[in-house]
Amino acid sequence: MKLTSVFHTGFTVGDIERSIAFYRDSLGMQLVHRQEGAAPYLATVTGFPGVRLQIAFLKISPDEPHVLELLQYVSHPAEPTDRATNRPGNGHLCFKVDDIHAWYRTLTANGVPAISPPALITAGVNEGAYAVYLRDPDGFTIELYQPAPARGAT
Repeated sequence: MKLTSVFHTGFTVGDIERSIAFYRDSLGMQLVHRQEGAAPYLATVTGFPGVRLQIAFLKISPDEPHVLELLQYVSHPAEPTDRATNRPGNGHLCFKVDDIHAWYRTLTANGVPAISPPALITAGVNEGAYAVYLRDPDGFTIELYQPAPARGAT
């Protein structure tokens, strides 16, 4: 028995159209599929009898195996949870980028909230890299990560 891969990451969102626009238009992800979910198995999996969902699947590129699944509970909406990064139960999604400073300038100029400017990682396994936390429209933490330059590179 073993894990074989990560299949997808799922975020529950308040407005599927707004979230698709953010991930597609602001981050450049590709919308690969949309569907309404109302099959009986979804009630079993989610624990909500009669659940009805709007679902969108996005990828960074067609050959990227990881999928971001956005779910809007149409039939069982609820209030958002506190998104503070120190709260148990909260997570974040990290994207590797080529130019973190350009991404930061573009996203914040377009109204995407950031926790801070990009920070140089000064210790540990990722020393020399940069990272920044931003927020998606539902308050999920999105991390951008730019790897350190290769050792010896000029």
